[in-house]
Amino acid sequence: MTAERKKEAREKFLLGGIVVRAGLSKVNRAFLLGGLIELATVMPGSAEHRRLRGIGEDAFRGPSLDPVSPHVGEDPAWR
Repeated sequence: MTAERKKEAREKFLLGGIVVRAGLSKVNRAFLLGGLIELATVMPGSAEHRRLRGIGEDAFRGPSLDPVSPHVGEDPAWR
């Protein structure tokens, strides 16, 4: 495996861990992607950006959320 592929694989692994930590591993993929696209519209440095970043920073310091999302069973096509 090349160094670039290893770097990409590690990045995907870390991002997947964030999804699990947030308790979103079982949600519908379209729902998750829609939420991420919506987050991408938040302007860096804005009050909303600071608020959301603070929530994330607190979550990294605390225990992981329950890996079973409240949306489990919402759509069997989540995979």
